[in-house]
Amino acid sequence: MFFEDIKIGMTVDIPSAVIEKEKMLSFARDYDNIPLHTDEEYAKSTPFGGLIAPGVMSFMSVWAKYLEVDLFGEELLAGKSTKIEWLKPVYADDVLSSNAVVTNLTKRNSKNGIVEITIKAYNQNGDLVLTNVTEAIVRCLGWR
Repeated sequence: MFFEDIKIGMTVDIPSAVIEKEKMLSFARDYDNIPLHTDEEYAKSTPFGGLIAPGVMSFMSVWAKYLEVDLFGEELLAGKSTKIEWLKPVYADDVLSSNAVVTNLTKRNSKNGIVEITIKAYNQNGDLVLTNVTEAIVRCLGWR
């Protein structure tokens, strides 16, 4: 989809992401090896009451599903920035449902523009667990 075809407010639903316990533990051991994510006994003593997924893992689980939507197709040139906010803990076996909304458009030149996408992810209880604002560089119709 070319930059000119994109409108503020466009919304796409993202397929659900399941936080599988073994994947969560493996990711935590490799990339965020703290007891809150890897030690069940310790995690029970925290305000969370149990193991929680590393925030980046929660986001990447949603992001992988967002990429399946392939909103921009071949017109996507690159990512520019991303900002993630974690609002509630994500636990093993949580199911994250998400949507992505175009929240800003900035034409840079005749070849490309920046599309800002805001993703909101909710757990199976309807709690907003994370938000993400990503800027993507998308090709314009007159890119050649």
